[in-house]
Amino acid sequence: MPSTTSVLDEARSLIKRRLAELDDERKRLERALADLGGKVTGRPGRPPGRRPGRPRGSGSKAAAPRRRRRGTRADQAVALVEKNPGITASEIAKTLKIKPNYLYRVLGDLEKEGRVKKKGRQYHPAK
Repeated sequence: MPSTTSVLDEARSLIKRRLAELDDERKRLERALADLGGKVTGRPGRPPGRRPGRPRGSGSKAAAPRRRRRGTRADQAVALVEKNPGITASEIAKTLKIKPNYLYRVLGDLEKEGRVKKKGRQYHPAK
């Protein structure tokens, strides 16, 4: 009677050969499908479809400027700066009832757009 290890080695060997045959067959079938103009979907061990990663449309679009609606936080901040020249970011945040961290980003964008000017810690209208 053969030993257990030799039986296991033989089984492993058979499985490896069969996997190699299947892999060769898969490659031939994918080439045939591509030649027929079909799209090869999925990969071995993975379901067909999108691969993991960012969702569609989430890439940055540096060329297109962001469009703002009326009544945005930026517009509210500009209105406060115009009414109260020299107001600080923390005072604006308290008035708008938002966190200052978010407001600093908004104010930075407004500076780049030329809608407000910063002098020290104070913001002034850009007129």
